[in-house]
Amino acid sequence: MDNIIRCQWCVGNAVYEKYHDEEWGVAVYDDQRLFELLILETFQAGLSWIIILKKREHFREGFDHFDYRKIAQYGETKIQELMQNPGIVRHQLKIRSTVSNAAAFMKVQEEFGSFSNYIWRYTNGIPIVNHPKTVKDIASTSTLSDSISKDLKKRGFKFVGSTVVYAYMQAIGIVEEHIENCWKIKNNLGL
Repeated sequence: MDNIIRCQWCVGNAVYEKYHDEEWGVAVYDDQRLFELLILETFQAGLSWIIILKKREHFREGFDHFDYRKIAQYGETKIQELMQNPGIVRHQLKIRSTVSNAAAFMKVQEEFGSFSNYIWRYTNGIPIVNHPKTVKDIASTSTLSDSISKDLKKRGFKFVGSTVVYAYMQAIGIVEEHIENCWKIKNNLGL
């Protein structure tokens, strides 16, 4: 895909370009993937997304392929094992929050039938499509991310501030925000 126009934030980095071309802004409804992306976004808080993407496979291996049922059962031994894993971001509070977030995730599933039902109800299952002119015009929060963040915190989730939630909304396709001249926009519109 040489000589194509992409959103500026990913240009020149093969890992970013692959993520942009194949995942970013694509609607996700599968609870397993929704959980994976939520956890990756929480680990990204305060860091660059490229760090997380480069460590993604290590996160998958370390966190049992993001099996939230297993993660919710992690005890101190597993937490300490993860703290010694150089392939992931070894932030104790984020590791511990992953365990509690897995339990909170399952409670949401119980209440709504799936986490997908819960998260997509905020937009009635319809992605919010924005076409900013430049990467500078891409938001980092919104009133919707503020609302979702507040509700997730009320439900016991951690590291889910409005900025993390907005990035999550972009990652799972609730917000599709490729810049107006990006090939993904033209492709999605059939141009």
